[in-house]
Amino acid sequence: MEVQRKVTVFYDERVLAHAPDTEAAFLPARLDRRIRQILSSLNVPWKYPEHPGRLTAIMQYLEQHPIAGLHVAAGKAATAEQLGRVHTSAYLEDIYNLRGKSAWLDVDTTAVSPGSIDSAEVAAGTAIAAVESVASGESETAFAVVRPPGHHAEPVRARGFCLFNNVAVAAAHAQAELGFQRILIIDWDAHHGNGTQDIFWADPDVLFFDLHRASPFYPGTGHLEDTGAGLGEGTTVNVPLPAGTGDAAYLKAFREILEPAAEWFKPDMILVSAGFDAHWMDLALNVSYEGFGAMAAAVQQIARRHCDGRLAFVLEGGYNVESLPRGVHAVLNVLAGADPIEPGVCGFAEVEAAGQFHRDAFIPPEDE
Repeated sequence: MEVQRKVTVFYDERVLAHAPDTEAAFLPARLDRRIRQILSSLNVPWKYPEHPGRLTAIMQYLEQHPIAGLHVAAGKAATAEQLGRVHTSAYLEDIYNLRGKSAWLDVDTTAVSPGSIDSAEVAAGTAIAAVESVASGESETAFAVVRPPGHHAEPVRARGFCLFNNVAVAAAHAQAELGFQRILIIDWDAHHGNGTQDIFWADPDVLFFDLHRASPFYPGTGHLEDTGAGLGEGTTVNVPLPAGTGDAAYLKAFREILEPAAEWFKPDMILVSAGFDAHWMDLALNVSYEGFGAMAAAVQQIARRHCDGRLAFVLEGGYNVESLPRGVHAVLNVLAGADPIEPGVCGFAEVEAAGQFHRDAFIPPEDE
């Protein structure tokens, strides 16, 4: 029998105002020619992959396939003080000056539209709201459905569709305002969370665990040997993976690397940078919906073992509007109490079923 537990989805429609225009001017101007060359070399018109439809697809799917025990709550905007814990004041000033404008920021195809800065503030603030809900005990688990994503944003630079580092802002808030010292951040997005790694590179109180497709896949960071520096040496754990990696390898990494690391670190709270571009429909890796659910169950068990279940998820990537909402649903369903489905090896069940179907054609009847 399934046990229902309170899970809160934090969502604020203000994040939909971020809608970059591929025809906008570039900043700085010297990049314009190079980017135009890249875009013109494509065989089809290039559209900005990180678009509002990602989140509307998620929320519509949750409405069409309701999960018992799931509660939806509104988000809020982050303040300059909250953002300033992980981003420099000079960077924030530059970003604030883009409010109400359309512009491309750099070669990593990070762009803003007139509503983007407001959206980014709400994305970071909604991640904070999720953490506060868990910290207060109002929710056992919270999931911030936000955009623009955050884990590529560095202290001084926007990168990879990301303006503010949402999960880092939430982690720093938990430490500064909520009394939680040791934060474990798990990043299972297909792309390495270079910004999160950079922010906490020398911080011994944040354990950053990142599984990702290995370099030269974007952003080309997250090497095995990158383990932090100074007092933070050993609190960065990278698990670079080859193309085609699926459920079995992910869960093996959870069992053999993440669980011992958490046992050593003993976190007060766990945050997950939850990207869903590791699904095969996003063409980066080969994780299934069952795999995402199994990973959520594993993280939930770690949270209950070490920090009274305090666990918050923050949406990162995932750009296929069919696989993204179904992946999010698979995670939320498990967090709300459904038994996780043990993922099998892709194709095995289908081959077994086909074998049963065809077997009689190849086995002669017994002699009478």
